[in-house]
Amino acid sequence: MDFEEILAHVDHTNLKPEAGWNDIKELCDEAIKYHTASVCIPSGYCKQAKDYLCQRVPICTTVGFPMGYASTAAKVFEASDAVLNGADEIDMVINLGWVKDGRFDDVTKEIRALKAVCGNRVLKVIIETCLLTEEEKIRLCKCVTEAKADYIKTSTGFSKGGATFEDIILFKENIGPNVKIKAAGGISTLEDAEKFLRLGADRLGTSRIVKLVKEGGLML
Repeated sequence: MDFEEILAHVDHTNLKPEAGWNDIKELCDEAIKYHTASVCIPSGYCKQAKDYLCQRVPICTTVGFPMGYASTAAKVFEASDAVLNGADEIDMVINLGWVKDGRFDDVTKEIRALKAVCGNRVLKVIIETCLLTEEEKIRLCKCVTEAKADYIKTSTGFSKGGATFEDIILFKENIGPNVKIKAAGGISTLEDAEKFLRLGADRLGTSRIVKLVKEGGLML
């Protein structure tokens, strides 16, 4: 798998709280140059990025990020506003407290409510694997499948751990055929990126892969 193929699966990401427009513009320019799958940016920059990109790269943003404990109504409003401002893809964070309380039906209902807002746009569901047991991960694979989300995503990148190869294997064994996998958090080498894709991930959430390609002098 060459680096061009890897880049085509990358959600080129900058979700740093201090990121300003110059940072987002640079991210967009890199995404155009390196043909990434999307740019993943704070929702406050969706409209500006949409005008700047002119449909050249899909825009991904986050909802309920990074903690996930906002109310469903708040997440629905946040997603609606992001869509209105040009987001093509939404990465939502589930309510982890509900998971620990065993409220998997409520988790499913919330995902379904966000998918209704997204319509034909892509919805990715962040479950924050580093905070979950294996049983909880399996149950959430079923929630995401039943709610008809498009992706299950490992991590926000803002907790105590990121994507692992073992979690991708577990997801692959337990998601339905309608669900794809996004690995995110801590993906720092081209070799690891390739392995995540070979194990079954379809998207990679990372800020580092484009940087590695640039530093390595690799040309498209």
